[in-house]
Amino acid sequence: MADNGQSRIARRKQKKTKKKPLWKRIFLIVGIIVLAMVIGIGGTFTYFIATAPKLDAAKLQDAFSSKIYDKNGDLFADMGSEKRTRVSYDDLPQVLIDAVTATEDARFFKHHGIDLKRVGGAVVGNITNGFGSQGASTLTQQLAEKSFLSHEKKIGLKVQEMWLALKIERKYSKEEILEMYLNKVYYGSGAYGVAKASQIYFGKTDLKDLTLPEAAILAGLPQRPTAYNPKQHPDLTKDRMKTVLHLMVKHGKITKEQADKALDTDIKSLLTDKVPESKTPYEAFLQKVRKEVKDKLNADIYTDGLKIYTTLDPDIQEHVELLLSDDDNNPINYPEKVEDPNTHEMVDLQAGAVVLDTQNGAIRAIGGGRGLENDGFNYALQINRQGGSTMKPVLAYGPAIENENWSTYHQINDDKPYQYPGTDKKAGNWNGQYQGWITMRKALAESLNVPALKTAEEIGNTKAQKFGEDLGLDFGDNNMTVGDAIGGGSFTTNPLEIATAFRAFANEGVSSDSYSVTKVEYPNGRTVKLKPKQKPVISDYTAYMITDMLKTVMSSGTGEMANIPGLPVAGKTGTTNKTDVEGSPDSWFTGYSTNYTISIWTGYDNDNIGISDTKVPLAIFKDTMSYISKNIDTKDFKQPNSVVEMGVENGSNPARLPSSNTPDSQVITELFVKGNEPSKQSVKFDKLDPVSNLAANYGNDGKKIKINWDYNGDKDVSYRVSASVDGGDMKELSTTKDKSMEISKVDPGSEYKIQVVAVSGDETSDAKTTTVKVPGGDDNDDDEDKNEDMKPVSGLNASYNNGTIDVSWKYDGPAAAFEVNVTSDNGASQQQTVNSNGIKIDNAKEGSTYTIAVTPIGKNGDTEGERGDTQRTTVTIPGEENDSPADEDNQADDNTDQQSDDQEEQGQTEEQDQPQDDEDNNDHQDENDQNQDEEQDQDQSDGDNQTDE
Repeated sequence: MADNGQSRIARRKQKKTKKKPLWKRIFLIVGIIVLAMVIGIGGTFTYFIATAPKLDAAKLQDAFSSKIYDKNGDLFADMGSEKRTRVSYDDLPQVLIDAVTATEDARFFKHHGIDLKRVGGAVVGNITNGFGSQGASTLTQQLAEKSFLSHEKKIGLKVQEMWLALKIERKYSKEEILEMYLNKVYYGSGAYGVAKASQIYFGKTDLKDLTLPEAAILAGLPQRPTAYNPKQHPDLTKDRMKTVLHLMVKHGKITKEQADKALDTDIKSLLTDKVPESKTPYEAFLQKVRKEVKDKLNADIYTDGLKIYTTLDPDIQEHVELLLSDDDNNPINYPEKVEDPNTHEMVDLQAGAVVLDTQNGAIRAIGGGRGLENDGFNYALQINRQGGSTMKPVLAYGPAIENENWSTYHQINDDKPYQYPGTDKKAGNWNGQYQGWITMRKALAESLNVPALKTAEEIGNTKAQKFGEDLGLDFGDNNMTVGDAIGGGSFTTNPLEIATAFRAFANEGVSSDSYSVTKVEYPNGRTVKLKPKQKPVISDYTAYMITDMLKTVMSSGTGEMANIPGLPVAGKTGTTNKTDVEGSPDSWFTGYSTNYTISIWTGYDNDNIGISDTKVPLAIFKDTMSYISKNIDTKDFKQPNSVVEMGVENGSNPARLPSSNTPDSQVITELFVKGNEPSKQSVKFDKLDPVSNLAANYGNDGKKIKINWDYNGDKDVSYRVSASVDGGDMKELSTTKDKSMEISKVDPGSEYKIQVVAVSGDETSDAKTTTVKVPGGDDNDDDEDKNEDMKPVSGLNASYNNGTIDVSWKYDGPAAAFEVNVTSDNGASQQQTVNSNGIKIDNAKEGSTYTIAVTPIGKNGDTEGERGDTQRTTVTIPGEENDSPADEDNQADDNTDQQSDDQEEQGQTEEQDQPQDDEDNNDHQDENDQNQDEEQDQDQSDGDNQTDE
């Protein structure tokens, strides 16, 4: 039985294997998977349909309005309640119906809400290019989306859109559907519905009066109402109109001849000059809101029924709009209209302004332009103009501090016009002057081009561009050139972008994208927060040091007119120039406090027109910042721990600490990145120890003046010996390493004043002097009784040791006694006559100066009683408070006391320094003259040479 059972089991397994081959098993598995997918898809679609919104006649008839709120949560605009004029189907001309259906839904009157042929094409396109790349929505589907759904590209929403379209088609006629669509669609310029659009663009209230070109324009607008706005972009409008006319020909609505004739129409000739009856408030700000919502959420503020919470400060917005208006209360004095050389029309100076919250980047106000209409060109957001010298802190000095730790004292050579590498182009300073080595602070404060260009070249374009991009500049596909550092390259910008970049300086290096929307709430209650996160983009030391220099721009630089007393503000001017344009095409000012950052541009649409008054942006800034800073606390910018403030000796290169001898007038305070402060002390004003025991004697042997001295200092020095004759100019005789020298070929009867100065490198000592008179001449002696054969003593010397003055001399004349007179600076005196060649003076008083005079008196023969020339020398006795070796000087002087010598020494030192200063000044003047000649030779009209005042 067991064997039989095993055989039956084996046979059953073998039979089962034969009945289900492998391919059948695979087919079964695939079938199960497909069935599951069908069930799953069906279930998903069922869920989408079940959760679809219900038809609401009111929403089909009216715009799905969006409500806009300011920073306080107050409603300031309802985008669906303004500028609406309803029309019925009977009001629609056939040319408009044909244009709209040919463009949006050629089989509109044939399908039942869904065009299966278009769906098939869209499926292929989406598989090829990705979901959402190609649409297949009929007019009915568009109506369903605009009335009940969002613009998000999701499968669920598309399923719901189709389902709602089928339901609409069952409930409403084609005529009713087209009527609702044309009353709901947004046409730009704040116009909802085709009737209002016809009135705003063409001045026509009766749609039956529309021409083929006008109908084609209106049919093409809903796809991109801002881009195809005929008042702002007639060229793009013409391109879109061509597409619409082509589709009308393709679908048999018009002939090719009619299309060609319509294309010949001048777009501007169709437009009305009438201003719309009403205007949405704060239109310039709303343009930023619309773009931000579109870019971040792919939603439309005009049609999606959103609640949008913004950063708008209505008070600031209204003030900015006042300053850009022609209101009589506007304090800004704009220049008169000028003629546009291209159109010969008289045009106004235009302006764009942005106000940011410094701390978080919220946009508080936007001034879009002077006379800005709804959907008009927004000069704060849409211009692309060179930034002038506002780029210097962003693309030159900021990168230098960030990457190389430059100090605000860093020395840059402003010596001559800058030559762009590899070209023959040059750029000079706006004032045509060059100052040699100057600090980075001074270069930025005076907005000099040459130092900025040299800085950018040294740092390198790659590092500078990255720094600018970190601050928010958008170079697109271009790379920075060195000319961009002064706003004269290919890089262009706008007030919003520059304000965003400068905010990082104002906010300790922390920044983000500037934003106008904090959050958006969808009709279904879903809320999306859009406030960007703040993050450090540059070092806090870079931000603070740039700010501190830009405060100097305001206090004593090119931005003085924008300065606000009592308010800590920083800022930068900027102007541009262009070949063959008189004046500046662009004028900028960007400034900030710890609360607000403001950027202003002024110029003309035609950049071949120069501005007659480049100070208008400074006036707008000052008025705006003063107004918005009233009644609020504005803190000063806080110095971070990474920055060190310290005094340095002006003119040192590199920076040197001042010495104890540096005059206070030569010490300036600058900022350094911590760890990069100067450590070496300047020696420019240091003094060496002076020589001591200076003596000068005339000897008949060789008829020379012999000079000798001592030096007690510890430095290796040379000695500069000078002399003056009979009170004339002190002239340098020689520089020697020895401590003695001789003067030969002296003039008989002349008095020589000898000066010796110790020298070591740039250091010098105070001068020491002594005098000696050479015998002979017509006025050899004032004493009438003097005998010409009597000779004076020589080698007169006095030295002090342990309370005793030891005086010695030599004499080689007729026999004589020697009258010795000793006087001290306290008035005491004594006299004695000796026969020896020396004398000792006891009890010398400490701290006193003694003058010893020795006169030979004949003793025998014809010379008996006759007096020779008197020779003198002085000696100062060391005191308790004046006992340094430098004061132990034995000085020879025939006719003056020590106090007179000191006065003469000071005068001679000043005289000695003056010729050198004069030579330096002459050299500097020659260099300036040469630089000015070079500047006059250069092509000052070069487009890259940006000017800034």
